[in-house]
Amino acid sequence: MGVLDYLSDYFSVSPSTGKKRKPMQTVEIKVKMDCDGCERRVRNSVAHMKGVRSVEINRKQSKVTVSGYVDRNRVLKKVQSTGKRAEFWPYIPYNLVAYPYVAQVYDKKAPAGYVKNSVQALPSPNALDDKLTNLFSDENPNACSIM
Repeated sequence: MGVLDYLSDYFSVSPSTGKKRKPMQTVEIKVKMDCDGCERRVRNSVAHMKGVRSVEINRKQSKVTVSGYVDRNRVLKKVQSTGKRAEFWPYIPYNLVAYPYVAQVYDKKAPAGYVKNSVQALPSPNALDDKLTNLFSDENPNACSIM
């Protein structure tokens, strides 16, 4: 048994192509679809790509979700090749954001329950509101205690 283990290090049964396999991922794209024909055209363009496992379309939210071993930029280009204007899904659920109604995050075009995915999701640390509320806080040892 020791000889077989030793030899198995030098010989391989599986073919190695030298390419890395893409990781499994989910790509969400915003596409405006008005009718069944638009939906079918987008679904057919993406469903026949190599590595695609599932395609889900939510026409009400204008959202296409593609799962599989795919490159997200190639999926976007494939959807754009149908003639539709497409972009990566720019929204996240509002309960995942600390301050969902800050000016940079709130978007009236977002579907119900979603806000824009933005880096500037927190208010300014020098905001006047925070300074006033911390002025009379019990956790602040240097706070003014007026009784």
